[in-house]
This record gives sequence, structure tokens and C-alpha cells, in this order.
Amino acid sequence: MPAEPIATDLAPLLEMLAGRRFVALTGAGCSTESGIPDYRGEGRPGPKNPIQHDAFMRRPEVRQRYWARATLGWERFHEARPNAGHAALARLEAAGLLAGVITQNVDRLHRAAGSRRVVELHGALDDVRCLACHAHERRAELQARLLAANPGWLAGALGAARPDGDAELAPEAVAAFQVVGCRQCGGDLKPDVVFFGGNVAEPTLTSAWSLLAEGAALLVVGSSLTVYSGFRFVRRAHEQGLPIGILNLGPTRGDPLAQARVSAPVGQVLPRLADALDAA
Repeated sequence: MPAEPIATDLAPLLEMLAGRRFVALTGAGCSTESGIPDYRGEGRPGPKNPIQHDAFMRRPEVRQRYWARATLGWERFHEARPNAGHAALARLEAAGLLAGVITQNVDRLHRAAGSRRVVELHGALDDVRCLACHAHERRAELQARLLAANPGWLAGALGAARPDGDAELAPEAVAAFQVVGCRQCGGDLKPDVVFFGGNVAEPTLTSAWSLLAEGAALLVVGSSLTVYSGFRFVRRAHEQGLPIGILNLGPTRGDPLAQARVSAPVGQVLPRLADALDAA
């Protein structure tokens, strides 16, 4: 099957957004040009063997698998920097054209690019919390402790990078990995993110709904909308009669509800869109 042609005609998006202060809903496709892989781009069927919330909470071996894979994947994830798409959204917000960003990403690249109002639906990998005493620790600090507890492990742990700081890892490398506990109480640690099967916290969801209510349109950026936690905002926008635009490389679950649709890389199109809206 031939690849879908890349559409670069911005007229439909410009017509939809012109004169409207809008809200952006972003997904993994917004960060692929920063070197962070997405889940379903380039024909990928979706996450393979993802960490499930209930399994992580109940089973020590699942926590071991998570922290081993995350230790390998962290450096590449941590070194990622905002791309032109992130910068364009920050510029649109500074110009008063964008009310804010609701993001499904856990990389904090929107904040690094200068976006001020960002609702992180799924949390951020930069934060780690103890499941027992709820103490907070920065992920970079935990990385140092994990490496100290596993001298030489990283050099021999070969694997491929995956989304959200994860990595493919051989079972024997996982089995050899030593997990560390909370610095304060020794309890089990969890990244402050929503795993598959988990729920978005009510305060976070309330903030997201509040932000959506401030927009006169919704622009989806880099999301297939396969996961309901993001798709629900498209449904609500549609129910309320808000125009919906989608910028994503490939089809999305929200295409039937959209008034404007552009299939192209985010970093290629968003700066052009920002220039045109700023000049309007």
C-alpha cells in the first residue's frame, strides 16, 4: 500500500483557527522530531508489552522490569530538546492566540520550549514518588542511585529505545538489575506518570476541562487519538460545537469529527502555521 502523501496546504487549518483563541492537544508525534519515538508512527501497531498500572503496583518483578528498562532508556530521553513544533506552540501562546496545551506526553518539552500553561494528562517522567510515604525525588537523582547500585550494568545492557524513556531489554539483563527504594523510608518507587490501565488524576482532568473551556477551537497535534484519555477532549469539543483541526502524520481516531486535517510532520508545519496566524 503506497504511503499517504504529505499534505502541506494550511488553508483549511488557517481558515478554521483565524480569529479564534484555541487550545492544543498534543501527543507523541509532537516529540518524535526531538528523538523520542512514538507508539504508532510509521505503521507501528502500538506499544509492545507495556507496563500495566495494576501489575506495577502488585508485582515486584514488574517493577524490576520497568526500572531496568527505564534506566537504559533514560539518558536518550533526558537529553531530548524541544523541536520547532514545541517552539511554535510556545510562540502562539505568547502571542495570545493559544490558550494553552493539554499534552499526553511525559517529556516536559513543552515547558522547556517556554509554554507556560501546560496540563500534563499523564504526568512527567522527571518526577518520582514513593508508594509508601509519598516522598518526591527527581528522576535524574534516582538515575544516579540506580547506576551506583548496578555498577557496570549499563555498559552491557544493549537494547533499542522505545517511547517515554523505555527500552527493549534482554530478560537476563532485567534479572541482573537491582532496584533501589525510597531514600526516606525504603519504600517502592513509581514514576509520577499514568501507566496503561491507570487513571488520570481528577485534579488534572479538572484542569484540562477548564482549559478546553477557554478555547474557541481545538487543534490536535501529533496524536492518533487511539487512547481515550486524549480522544475524550475531541469528543467534548465536537459535542460543544467547537471547530476541530488535526495535524498528524497519518490517520487518527478523530478524523471523522475534524473540520480541517493536515498530514505532515509537526515540526515542518507548526512554525508555518504560527507565522501565518501571527501575521493575520
